[in-house]
Formats: sequence, C-alpha cells, structure tokens
Amino acid sequence: MTLKEALAALKALSNEKMLAHNRKHGAGDNQYGVKLGDIRNLAAKIKKDHALAMALWETDNIDARLLAMQIIDMKQLSAAAVQDMVKAATFIPVADWLYTNVVKIHPDREALRLKWMKTKDKMCARAGWSLTSGCIVRNPELVDIPALLDRIEKEMAGAPPEVQWTMNSALAQAGICHPEHRARALAIGERLGIYRDYPVSKGCTSPFAPIWINEMVRRQG
Repeated sequence: MTLKEALAALKALSNEKMLAHNRKHGAGDNQYGVKLGDIRNLAAKIKKDHALAMALWETDNIDARLLAMQIIDMKQLSAAAVQDMVKAATFIPVADWLYTNVVKIHPDREALRLKWMKTKDKMCARAGWSLTSGCIVRNPELVDIPALLDRIEKEMAGAPPEVQWTMNSALAQAGICHPEHRARALAIGERLGIYRDYPVSKGCTSPFAPIWINEMVRRQG
C-alpha cells in the first residue's frame, strides 16, 4: 500500500464522534478521527511495512501515526529514531500508543530509560518514568526504589503535567508491589496531594496514589 492509499483508507474511516473526542483532548485539525479498532483492522491488512510506517509518521497526522505504530518493523528502528518519535508525540493518546507498541518492547529500552530519567525533554521524561514504573513492577533489580521515592518527593509537585502522571504511576507501583516501601509511598502521596480531587468515573480507581495503592493491595489480599 502506498502512503496516498493509506491516507485515503484512513480518511474513509473518519468518525465525527472520534474527531470531537480527539479535539476535546487537545488534538488539532491534522486528523481524521478514526476509531482505534478500525486502525488495528487496517494495520492487519497492511501487515509490517517499515517504509510506509515512517512515511505515515512524518505526516504528523494523528491517525497516520497511530497506524504507523501498528505496522512498524522494530528491527529497523534505531534507538535514536525512537527518541525522535517520543519527542514528537505530544498528543497523549499517540504518546501512550507509542509507549505500548514501540518504546516498552524496543531492544534498547533500558538504555533509553536511563537516558530519559536525566532528560529535560518532557515527553522523553514521561516515557522514562513509564519504563521505570514497569521496572518497579517486573524488574526491581534494575532500579533503586528509595532513591526514586526521594526524586518523586522532591520533583513531582513541580513536574510538567505530562511527566507528573507517569511519576505518580511509579509512586503507586512502589507502594503496591513492595510492602517495605508502602508506608513511605503512602506518606508521599498524602503529603503531595496530587490527583486527590481527580474526577473518576463510576467503577474506576482514583489515580490519587494513596487510594490507588490501598485499593490494589486490597484486591491482592
């Protein structure tokens, strides 16, 4: 499939409600408003096509970028290219799909994580904290949890909103997965108060770290 054909296919799948949803969450006009399920179905028809994926990404179109992440060939994607993509993905739904479909499974993710935990670029920092949160859960030997809690306590209140969200995830996971750090994680969350009044839909757990930690521990127990 050519770039022109792929864009035409995306345009044909345009959905007014999705357009409105994206705009509500900060998207501009460079989008078609395609449902994620429709993007996945189109990607399944195209299969892996790295050249097309990179051409789609360069359009800066939201739906084209979401499609690109489904058909990209990880073997042809350098760590430098991943970093460029992370910096460019400023619309959060795109950043989240990029993290899920590319960043967290890329072979160089640990080297990137260490680099991004020191960066001033907010989108790279956001991805770095997401990777670190994953390490806290699955590979705690790679991280110094007390040192991370020190950073969170000192930096999270002043962090950009994009970074604050994933720092908060790391705080919560430290408390959920590591009983020896739970009391401190709870205390940090209470003292900072970030997301204390965050609106939550019925049946969903609050992102306020103390509530999140206590609820997940309750479920585990």
